[in-house]
Amino acid sequence: MWRAIDAHSKTILFSLRTALFSYPQKPLPISSLKPPKSGHFLSLFKTLSVSSSAPSTSFSVIAFTTRHCNNVACGGGVRGGNLVVVRCISSISASAAPNQQHTAVDWNEPVSSSDVGVGGKGTGVEEDTRPSIPVRAFFFSTSVDLKSVVEQNKQNFIPPTSRMTNYVVLKFGNLSQPSGLGSCISGSSCSYMVVFQYGSIVLFNVREHEVDEYLNIVRRHASGLLPEMRKDEYEVREKPTLNTWMQGGLDYIMLQFLNTDGIRTIGSVLGQSIALDYYGRQVDDMVAEFTDINRGMEKTGTFSMDSKKLFQIVGKANSNLADVILKLGLFERSDIAWKDAKYAQIWEYLRDEFELTQRFASLDFKLKFVEHNIRFLQEILQNRKSDFLEWLIIVLIGVEIIISVFDIVHRSGFKFF
Repeated sequence: MWRAIDAHSKTILFSLRTALFSYPQKPLPISSLKPPKSGHFLSLFKTLSVSSSAPSTSFSVIAFTTRHCNNVACGGGVRGGNLVVVRCISSISASAAPNQQHTAVDWNEPVSSSDVGVGGKGTGVEEDTRPSIPVRAFFFSTSVDLKSVVEQNKQNFIPPTSRMTNYVVLKFGNLSQPSGLGSCISGSSCSYMVVFQYGSIVLFNVREHEVDEYLNIVRRHASGLLPEMRKDEYEVREKPTLNTWMQGGLDYIMLQFLNTDGIRTIGSVLGQSIALDYYGRQVDDMVAEFTDINRGMEKTGTFSMDSKKLFQIVGKANSNLADVILKLGLFERSDIAWKDAKYAQIWEYLRDEFELTQRFASLDFKLKFVEHNIRFLQEILQNRKSDFLEWLIIVLIGVEIIISVFDIVHRSGFKFF
C-alpha cells in the first residue's frame, strides 16, 4: 500500500513541477493545477508573495497539500489516508508585478500543521516540546541507610514536602536553579536522584555514561548487595503548552512541567516497580524449585528434601511477602497525591501503566502456591518423624520385654545350659 501511495505522490510532484516551470513569464493560475485521478485531492492554503529591489525577479510561494484516500470519503477520522505537504516556488518576472518596487512581505505567517491537516486527530506536529528527560530505575540492594546518605550529601539534599520517610531526593548540577512549581528540568544541567530505603534508586536527567558515578554514591551506604542489578527505563517529556496537565504515551509521560513533587511521585512508582520485579523473580525461583520436587515425587513417589531446607524456603517466602507489603508500601498512597489532584492523576496513571496491582496479584497467587506446597511437604516430613518415633517406641518396648523376661528367668534359677 505504501509503495502505491509513494507512486501517487511522485505523480503529483511531477505534474506540479511541469506545470510550475513551464510558465516562466507569468504567475501560474491555480485553476490550472488539476489533481490527478485515483483519489488525490489538491488544496491550496497559503500564498506568500515576496518582491525584491532587483528588477528581474519576484517570487510567489504557494503552500498546498495533497491527500490520498483509499476509495473512502476523506474527512475527520479517516483511517488509511496519507498526507503529503509540498511547498513550491514559481518564478515571476518583474513585469508581472509592476507595483512592487521594494522588498515586501504580504503575509509572513507560517503554515501550521492544523492548516494542512486532513481533519483527523493526531495529524498535528508537536510544537514547543522540550527535550525528553530520561528516567532510569535501578535495584541492586535490599537496604540503604538514608541517614548516612543525607549526611554525606547535605548540599544536594532537598528537604521533604511530605511525611514519607522511606526515601530522599538529591539534586546535582546547578543547585541555584529553582525546582519549584512551574520550573522545567528538560534542557537544564540539573540531575535528580531518588533513593529509597528498600534499595531502589531512580535517576532523572542523568546521562548514560554518568550512571555508575551516581550509583556509587549510594552503593557505599547499601547493604544486602545483589549479585545482579535490575534496571528499567522510562521517559518524561515537558510541554508547557499542553492542553491538559498530563498525557500518557508509549513508555513516556508528557507533563506541562516537571518539578520536585513530580519527581517524587514518578520516582515512587518506578522504585516500587523495579523492586517488585526483583521479588517476583525470587518467587518464580521458589515456584520452579517446588515444580521440580513435584515432578520428582511423580516419578519416584517420594522426595529427599530435609526439614532445614524446607524451613529456609518458608522463611524466604514470608520475608518476600513482608518486604513487598511493608517496605515497598505498595498499598500506601503517596502523600503528595493526597494533597494535589494533579499528582494523584500521575500516580494512578503510572500504577496502571506499570501494572503494579496486577503484578502483586500474580505474586500473591504464586506465594499461595508455594505456601500450599510447603504445607504439604511439612505434613509429609511430620508423618516421617511420627513413623520414626513410633518404630523407636516399639523397639524400646521390645527391648524392655526381653530384659524383663531375662530377669525373671534369672531369679527363678532356671539355667539355659
